[in-house]
Amino acid sequence: MTTAGDPPPPLTATDIIRLAQTTNTTSTLPSDLLSPQILISHLRSLSSSSSAAVADYALALLSLISTTSPHSPLLSNFLIAYVELFNDRVIPHDSNSLKTMQLFVIHIGNVCVTDLCIVVDKILLELGGVVEHDDAQLVEMVPRCVELISRSNGNEKGGEFVDRIVNSSWSRALLVKFVSVMREFEFLDVGRKREFVEKVFGEMRGVDLQDVPALMYQLLVAASKGFCKRQVVERIVMFFGSSTETKVMSSAMRQVEGTVLLHVNFAVKQDPSLGQEVMGLLKNDVRVLSHFTLVVLLSIARIRRFSESCMRVLKTAVLSAYRDYKVSRNCKWIPEKVKKECLQSVKMVEKGIQRAANDSNYGREHVVPSIVQFGFLLLESADEDNSVSSDEFDGVLGVERLGIETLMTLFEAHDMSRAEIIDECKYRVLSLKPEQQKPIVRLLSFLVSSYPYPMSEHVSRLKDLLDYFTFMDGDTATHLISALSPLTKLSRDLQDYIIVVVSKAMFSREDTVQVSAINSVMEIIFAEKKSKKGVPFGFQDSSSQASCSQQVEIAGGHNADLFMELNGLLQRSLYQQEHVKEAMYHGLVKLVLVDPLMAGPILDFLLPHFLRFFQEDADVALNIRSCVKLVGGKICINEPLGCLLACVSWILLLQPHGKNDSSTEPSCFGFSLSQDIEACRTVSGDSFSACLHKIRKLLRNGQMEAVLGEVPDAGSASLGEEQKQCRTDILSGIVEVFLNSIAAELEKSADVKQRDLEKEILDFATLFESLQKDARQPRPGLGIRKGSSKLAADDVNMVHDSRHFLGTSSIYRLLLTAIKLYEVDCGDVTASQKHTQSSLSKSSRGPNKLISFLLGACGRHTKSSRLMGENDPTRSLFFGNTAILGPTLLRLLWLLVYGPKSEAHQQKKVGKGKKELRNRKDFINSALLCLKELMILNSHSRTESPLLEELLSIPTSGHAPGDVECEGYEWPPAEDTDNHRTKIKVLFIQKVVKPLFFELLSVSLFREVEVLCDMVSALGNDLPDKYKDVVAEWVISICKDAHIKDAKLVRSLVMLALRLKLPQEDLLVAEAMVKQMHNVTSRERTSVFESTEASGEFSILCQSTITMATSSILQYIESVVGDIQWTTAMLKICRGIARSRSSFNHDGNSTLLLELEETVYSRAETSVKVLAAFMGMKLKDHQAEQLLKVATKFYKQLALISKLRIAPKGCKQHLPTNSFQSLIDTTCEQLTTPLYDFLVQIQQKQREKDKTKSTINRIKRENNCIPDLIFQIEDYEKYLVQLSKVTKVDVLKHAKHSTSRQFLVFIPNEAFDKDPSNHETDGNDANSCHNESEGDQGTDNEVNPSAESDGLAANISDGEDERIAAKAKRAKRS
Repeated sequence: MTTAGDPPPPLTATDIIRLAQTTNTTSTLPSDLLSPQILISHLRSLSSSSSAAVADYALALLSLISTTSPHSPLLSNFLIAYVELFNDRVIPHDSNSLKTMQLFVIHIGNVCVTDLCIVVDKILLELGGVVEHDDAQLVEMVPRCVELISRSNGNEKGGEFVDRIVNSSWSRALLVKFVSVMREFEFLDVGRKREFVEKVFGEMRGVDLQDVPALMYQLLVAASKGFCKRQVVERIVMFFGSSTETKVMSSAMRQVEGTVLLHVNFAVKQDPSLGQEVMGLLKNDVRVLSHFTLVVLLSIARIRRFSESCMRVLKTAVLSAYRDYKVSRNCKWIPEKVKKECLQSVKMVEKGIQRAANDSNYGREHVVPSIVQFGFLLLESADEDNSVSSDEFDGVLGVERLGIETLMTLFEAHDMSRAEIIDECKYRVLSLKPEQQKPIVRLLSFLVSSYPYPMSEHVSRLKDLLDYFTFMDGDTATHLISALSPLTKLSRDLQDYIIVVVSKAMFSREDTVQVSAINSVMEIIFAEKKSKKGVPFGFQDSSSQASCSQQVEIAGGHNADLFMELNGLLQRSLYQQEHVKEAMYHGLVKLVLVDPLMAGPILDFLLPHFLRFFQEDADVALNIRSCVKLVGGKICINEPLGCLLACVSWILLLQPHGKNDSSTEPSCFGFSLSQDIEACRTVSGDSFSACLHKIRKLLRNGQMEAVLGEVPDAGSASLGEEQKQCRTDILSGIVEVFLNSIAAELEKSADVKQRDLEKEILDFATLFESLQKDARQPRPGLGIRKGSSKLAADDVNMVHDSRHFLGTSSIYRLLLTAIKLYEVDCGDVTASQKHTQSSLSKSSRGPNKLISFLLGACGRHTKSSRLMGENDPTRSLFFGNTAILGPTLLRLLWLLVYGPKSEAHQQKKVGKGKKELRNRKDFINSALLCLKELMILNSHSRTESPLLEELLSIPTSGHAPGDVECEGYEWPPAEDTDNHRTKIKVLFIQKVVKPLFFELLSVSLFREVEVLCDMVSALGNDLPDKYKDVVAEWVISICKDAHIKDAKLVRSLVMLALRLKLPQEDLLVAEAMVKQMHNVTSRERTSVFESTEASGEFSILCQSTITMATSSILQYIESVVGDIQWTTAMLKICRGIARSRSSFNHDGNSTLLLELEETVYSRAETSVKVLAAFMGMKLKDHQAEQLLKVATKFYKQLALISKLRIAPKGCKQHLPTNSFQSLIDTTCEQLTTPLYDFLVQIQQKQREKDKTKSTINRIKRENNCIPDLIFQIEDYEKYLVQLSKVTKVDVLKHAKHSTSRQFLVFIPNEAFDKDPSNHETDGNDANSCHNESEGDQGTDNEVNPSAESDGLAANISDGEDERIAAKAKRAKRS
């Protein structure tokens, strides 16, 4: 630069740096430093040398400007020049330049806004060229610059710059930089903050994994500073949840997740509100429960203040997912998209929990204790809701199975968790309810079978649990020993300890403890036999191996036979109560099943005991009198002789033939048995066989009085009758045992022998029936007999599980015999057969008694099969394949209904067929019930279709009638479907149920037709909509054409038609039925004959049946309201998701929301029409009360639906849809207004009735319902008023104004006179009620409905209705 005169030399950059070091705050800059050209030239010259020199020069210059003239335009010029040189890469990009940027940020407040806009514009123009991290250093200044611009010019200009940032393309380096400075954008409005967060997570998909933890940490820091806290937390969860859900996770990604978990845990400790946001996220939408959400909450649960709340939120979320899945699957009118969404949600929850457990060793070991606690929480919750059971067809595990698999995964992967899991099992078994203990015991069973060697290392902890054996529930104690018994193979110490514990329990005074003890003894013997027989316990699959000490113990621990060692305990059991002996006999049969060679020793053990009740030399060898005794003034069974003989009979059937029984006895204490003792082993079996043969012959002779004996004088007639009944009960069991043995012989017998056995079967069936007639009470087994035991109700099943006298195969053979003999009795035989069978039929007086016995036994057999565990070895012996009974039962049913095919029988049937059919109605009813039980038993397994196929294979009798009353109705062919299960079910209904239905209906066997309705309902629920509607139309056609006056059958038909009919059409059918019932009840002045006849579309609706039909329809509407309640909750969740821009799959959720809304509005409107049809109808008192309760629930849901239409603050308010407006109009016109008239009629009816005690109590109940109903109506209309205000649309144009209503709740004076709680009421209220009563009497009980239904003003007593009155007043003030 040239100057006039003799100017001083120009200052160099070094001079400027030196000047900055020596200049005071009061100094001024030299005049030559005021030129920007000089400063920029120095900046360009220094940039070619080194970055440190540039930094020193910039630092010196900024120091001079700030100390002398901070608002000088020189600062703006220098900043702009520096930005340009940085963008042109003249200035090196390194740590020194970063220090310069940070220094600029400090002084940037002195730059004018116009220059700041230029600076920001230049920075944003070069964002696309940012490649490396150092290239993005200029971003450090952007937040401060935009903030100053926004404060000066408002948010418009600053918002434009933010929009440019969000709309630009970010490189990886730029993303990292923006995330690091994101918390400095706190000045932005909420909308732009959300856009910024969305941009960050949108660009994060292409970031390297090693950068993700740092970015997440910066985001958490920004969230803790208040920058979109909820959205940041949600997006972090969704980033690791939904984005990686479909990808195969690598080890590096799992490590990254573990690091982020530590960051989240640390951030929540610093800012607890972040933890609240995570829990709130899961509360609002269970669908965000991915594996990462789960581990985040489990990580937060390690913080003490969040421990309980996190577990509670997780439990609620999981159970809600299962509950939603169950409701959506069972609700027929919910859209398929919603059902798929619920199924997908519950599967995602299960996968998330399983994945959290599987990935627990990838940098997240700190969450293992939380996963353990959560796994046990799932097991505890398995009993809370039946909806959480596993569903094998949809692939849903269920809560219990999910919890067990989670804990088993942790047990295998983490050694440190094994002790904790076992300790938690011990604590929960001792502290939880018996129902909640069962999943814990099943977990122990799975752990023992899958990981025996690791479990054997914790025997000391298991022994501590066994110390509380006598204090446990009976079933829990037995199942616990059964679960731990396989470990006795590895630990003799545990076996000895179990023996000591159960030996002490045998001396307990409580019956349940004794039963548990004997069952435990049998379990450990059973485990020892299985180990010796080489039955696998799952040991070979275990990942752990036995230690040297364990291997030595295994080799030498089981030299002696455990059955012989515990012989003393078993002998003591023979002198215990009845149920203890029954349990032991059942266990002995189980031992023979696993080891047939044990038959000989067990028979030797039982023979001396049996001889106490069998005297071979006596005239009456069977001493039943000694089996009953008097204890404490009560008669009880001392010896269940039937169970003993059943045990012996089963053992003799299972005993190997053709082998020397001496070889069955193992060595005892190292010594082999002598030849004499071995020879006795065959004598025991022969002795039992001879004794059984003699008893069998004795019973056939019919000397029942001698066998039962005389009843001694017991002091009272009741005790004598009880003693006789106990003896009869014992003898009935013995008869069943012999019938089971005869059935086994029947299969292998020749023709001549077979006829003798058939005659013997008929004799025993006759004997059984006579014994049952002598008994005052029905067949035992359905409850506890008086004086027989002191068991609680929960232990009844445990007692009678051991009473298995007849096997499935025996019942099957006896049924075939009964069918054969019944055909003989009906004359359906050839000439050659008739001569040989006539004497049999005559002597046996027909097979009816045998059929009666078999149907009763079959019903008990199918029901008891549900009680026995699937893993019980005796299940295959006692029950086997119960499905084989189905075809035989159906064949018997055809025979009972239609009779044989012979011409003689058909000629006989023409005259008196209906009379004979009515005489056989008990048999038909029992056969149908047995068939129904079999179908229910097989409905939850994959063997249902084979059962139905076998039933279809049974040919009809050839005389099935056509559809007499529905001939015009044609079924579509079932072959149209490709689903085999559907085809079989439709054919079964069409070919089997339908003919039976019309035949039984034609002879007025209404109870039997009800059973058929139950079968159709069970089969039809699983059919596709097309075929379900076909069955529903068939039922509706019956309702229209059949003249049925049986109220119970009408109730079943109405409910069946409504359940199977397609959505919306079902309520239309219900509405038509209600309208016809209204017409029937309104015909009061007709003759008695006319009033009882049906007139209308549905012929089944008449005066005698409308009461049951009304209850059925109200019950169905109540279920519909329950479905609407669940759907409303789903609507609330979907609306919350739709309003959140950060939700994933926003478009999909909006579509689902619209479809679900339309469905709910349509369903609710149709329900309104059905409820409106009841208005004005004369109902019974209990039906009116039921209608009021249903209406109250319905209006409550309408209020919630209306509330959801009101948008929250800050959200866009949408106008009411046409379907919603239609719902409001229909409700106001057709239901609300007539409902007030209906309430007036109820009040008038109350005043006209006689004031009896029952009437007063009913009036009180109704007066409790009425204020609740009025409150819900007012609450519903309150939200409609609010909706009208925010939408400017009058949605209440058809509603009455609340100010014009006058409604009175009348309380009769007798209610106060007879209720002591009402004597303390206020005097004024009492006088008011008295005056109202006098006024009512003066008007002669006449009420003007139009005047009284115009308004609402509750006048309720200060007694029990005070709370409801206050509630209604608060609603009115709101």
